[in-house]
Amino acid sequence: MPATVAPDQIDRIVWNQHHDPFEVLGPHLIQQDGKTVWAVRAYLPQADSVTLIFPASRQEVEMQAEHDPHFFECLIETEALEDYQLRLKSGSHERVIYDPYAFRSRQFTDFDIHLFSEGNHHRIYEKLGAHVTQIDGVSGVYFAVWAPNARNVSVLGNFNHWDGRNHQMGRTGNGVWELFIPGLTVGESYKYEIKNWEGHIYEKSDPYGFQQEVRPKTASIVTDLDSYQWTDQDWMEQRRHTDPLTQPISIYELHLGSWLHGSSAEPARRADGSDAPIVTVADLKPGARFLTYRELADRLIPYVKELGYTHIELLPVAEHPFDGSWGYQVTGYYAATSRYGTPDELMYFIDQCHQADLGVLVDWVPGHFPKDGHGLAFFDGTHLYEHADPRKGEHKEWGTLVFNYGRNEVRNFLVANALFWFDKYHIDGIRVDAVASMLYLDYLREPGEWLANDYGGRENIEAADFLRQTNHVLFSYFPGILSIAEESTSWPMVSWPTYVGGLGFNLKWNMGWMHDMLDYFNMDPWFRQFHQNNVTFSIWYAFTENFMLALSHDEVVHGKSNMIGKMPGDEWQKFANMRCLYAYMFTHPGKKTLFMSMEFGQWSEWNVWGDLEWHLLQYQPHQQLKYFMKKLNEFYRSEPALYSQDFSQEGFEWVDCSDNRHSVVSFIRRAKDSDEFVLTVCNFTPQPHSHYRVGVPEAGYYAELFNSDARDFGGSNMGNLGGKWSEDWSYHNRPYSLDLTLPPLGVIVLKLDRVKTQLEVTARQS
Repeated sequence: MPATVAPDQIDRIVWNQHHDPFEVLGPHLIQQDGKTVWAVRAYLPQADSVTLIFPASRQEVEMQAEHDPHFFECLIETEALEDYQLRLKSGSHERVIYDPYAFRSRQFTDFDIHLFSEGNHHRIYEKLGAHVTQIDGVSGVYFAVWAPNARNVSVLGNFNHWDGRNHQMGRTGNGVWELFIPGLTVGESYKYEIKNWEGHIYEKSDPYGFQQEVRPKTASIVTDLDSYQWTDQDWMEQRRHTDPLTQPISIYELHLGSWLHGSSAEPARRADGSDAPIVTVADLKPGARFLTYRELADRLIPYVKELGYTHIELLPVAEHPFDGSWGYQVTGYYAATSRYGTPDELMYFIDQCHQADLGVLVDWVPGHFPKDGHGLAFFDGTHLYEHADPRKGEHKEWGTLVFNYGRNEVRNFLVANALFWFDKYHIDGIRVDAVASMLYLDYLREPGEWLANDYGGRENIEAADFLRQTNHVLFSYFPGILSIAEESTSWPMVSWPTYVGGLGFNLKWNMGWMHDMLDYFNMDPWFRQFHQNNVTFSIWYAFTENFMLALSHDEVVHGKSNMIGKMPGDEWQKFANMRCLYAYMFTHPGKKTLFMSMEFGQWSEWNVWGDLEWHLLQYQPHQQLKYFMKKLNEFYRSEPALYSQDFSQEGFEWVDCSDNRHSVVSFIRRAKDSDEFVLTVCNFTPQPHSHYRVGVPEAGYYAELFNSDARDFGGSNMGNLGGKWSEDWSYHNRPYSLDLTLPPLGVIVLKLDRVKTQLEVTARQS
């Protein structure tokens, strides 16, 4: 048969070097001997012979392989080419397929290219990646990947023997490569084979892939995220109309892989009740396996609900190759980790949390990514997602790479990723990790190891703009959510709106309060009288940001001891100090976060490969601390004065913060749009105080609502017999005062009982 395409074009296809295989393969109208005919070409490296089949007319045409043993072509004399299939024979095996290169309708449109190029394609994950779809009535999977500097890109998988010659992708605008492969379905494993212009080959997971194989495998998996039937519509609607900053927020932070393990001898369960593949934990705990999302829903949700928390915060659930990274070195930003099950099962877990009135937050890591070969690093043979200059593009101390926030498509990747978790998984908030590392160009870098910005400063202006864009987009689509910054510096207006120049978060971790309080509680109580400033300093800046008070996982690792190990004194004093710290935390302005194990007083540091020390709950002090946390959360949620004005000076006032000799502070918290208030008095020493006088603004009976020293909590049961009547004794610049008993290492909270007070006034008048 006469040649219908130049031999060098065939060679480029055969050697997998063509930038656009659609120019050669598939159906093409050509001129042959003065006639217009159809030339159909196919390159099928595993086929010995190929027949063109027309199902409608039941005609068959044998394709010829004259230029290469596996490059087949034939000519069809017709005006309109029927839909066709290819019958492949390889030895004794035979199968029929659709020709991927017969499907020429572009899925990635010019408008998609425009939005992506300017960094504003908010749902780019619906275009890039692998998507089960139908084209011209034929079912299959559409693949698209951004690799602008690649010479050519192929899809690899079991379906083509992981041979990049089979499914070579076509290039569209802005360096996006796409290909529709008919016949593929959900569950197929795949990667991209990317060649740069030097011919170097990189096998990459899909940056927009929705699922990956269980480590140590690294292939992406074709997944349909729209098949799950959500039942949380009421929750989502209520969230949309609620201002979370005026609500109680008490977060239980945890790592799903080390909260509790199952036995590898027991079957793992999926959401539908069927057996799931067993994923074992590292060798440090032989015989253990991860619980599935379904099992975690059954065990974790009731536990957190019983303790009275309002939210669960998950350490990163995006796919990561190394368990010991805790999830903070992400390779699959759009893939929920397969350690615990499928995407549908994570959706089930979140759905069940919402059914139990628990919000779900996830840690999000847009600051850096690892150098693993299958990940984003050197993705298309160039520094695509990261900066080429290591002075901007590498965190040497962490061994990771830094995103190039100045590149629109990279910024789009991250902004859309944040939106993705709210859109597809119905999460209620993100905690953005290591924000300070993003904002400062010299973060953990010595002089000479970093580059200044265009104005000669150390601020990363591009990263700040990226964070503003992310938060603006999130709150535009999903009002009522939380966006929390782990930001440890004095960068201004982190939790201020973007329209006034802020970064747009609605909460920021109060790292200063955390360090001050842990330093304070770590010292012997006798020395606390010289460090009263540790307790009081946070109020000086408490209302400059919307602060979250957090005692997180970072405080119980790397030789820092767990929380109870930080406390001085004998065992009783250690537990009393814990109760005192937590009670002060929950009455101090700001929302709350506590890491798992802190609620029952685990002695050992957190070990990512082990369980929490659940056996401690057989001992009364640990049982009582857990009960204390339950009652503290209940009390916190029941008193609007403790949460409705966390970020306004009107919600807090000192009664006395200067009694350093006794290490006592007292303050009032006021409810929003109400005359309700509560009085908190904290004694930070093991010395009880009787007849301790505290000024109050109104006369009446003050009920003792909460006492961290109660017998049920393991305390000495000192208190005020349920409450105290005020006396006409002006004190602390207030017209009335209370004569109180302060328990050792105790916090008491009192509230004016207006009903009882009025009854007493009425009785006296009558």
